[in-house]
Amino acid sequence: MIAFKSLCIAIFLLLSTSGPAARDAAQTYYLMRCDDMGMCHAVNTAVKRIIDSRLPISVSVMFACPWYQEAVSILRQHPEVGVGVHLTLNAEWENYRWGPVMGREAVPTLVDSAGYFFPSRAALFANQPKMEEIENECRAQIRRALNSGIRIDYIDTHMGAAVQTLPLREMVERLAKEYGLGISGYLGEKYSNITYSAPLGSKSDSLLSHVRNLEPGVNLQVLHVGLDVPEMQALKDLNPFGLTEMSRHREEELESVLHPDLPKILIKRGIIPITYRDLINRVGLSSMHRPDDVEY
Repeated sequence: MIAFKSLCIAIFLLLSTSGPAARDAAQTYYLMRCDDMGMCHAVNTAVKRIIDSRLPISVSVMFACPWYQEAVSILRQHPEVGVGVHLTLNAEWENYRWGPVMGREAVPTLVDSAGYFFPSRAALFANQPKMEEIENECRAQIRRALNSGIRIDYIDTHMGAAVQTLPLREMVERLAKEYGLGISGYLGEKYSNITYSAPLGSKSDSLLSHVRNLEPGVNLQVLHVGLDVPEMQALKDLNPFGLTEMSRHREEELESVLHPDLPKILIKRGIIPITYRDLINRVGLSSMHRPDDVEY
């Protein structure tokens, strides 16, 4: 771990001493986004391990979830981390559910008979949710984040529910503009989640191979980390596409990010790791645009 931290310090030096050439379009940037912080203690602990490694990362916090307060407590101690609001309209785990920040009475079309978010996008939209209620709930989550005492840089969406339709996407874009926030995917990033579905035993190899072949530009790696502990072992995804042995997958994703070869590759190739805050400061919110590959 000492050697790993030393290498990460070298990356910080590379970032801080980069001249105009490093800001040129030919430069290769690596932006790691850890989703689902605030979901549970095991996810928060896993994300903190990455933060403690000193590797620059951004984290997307689920402010509708019970453990968001612990996430905020961790992030208050680490202002260098880029932080986003993971707009949440689904609660996908059997026996572990959450509901709207607004409360079930304020947004009744967003919840099931027990007052929880639906486990899937299909179930949510089969309930014919009202656009006004979705916007009010997303706004409430953003306000909770902004009032938490930590700096918020961007927004993105949990399971894509908040951008399911064109009017919803336009709503998210409007909220981002209103609150002066970036939108993940709107800043020219090239997307990858290669570690998510990589088979167990291959996630580190998949990630390292991907990094070795990064092309110039901003390369976004979306991660879902956690720990293979009873808290997460008990969680079963109610969606048919959910991973079996999810806790093992999440811990192996964590191990891939903390692999000692990752900072070596970054330094050898001159790849600069950045956060969303760095990216927004570099290109500005005015450069945001909807990705070209969005379809409905």
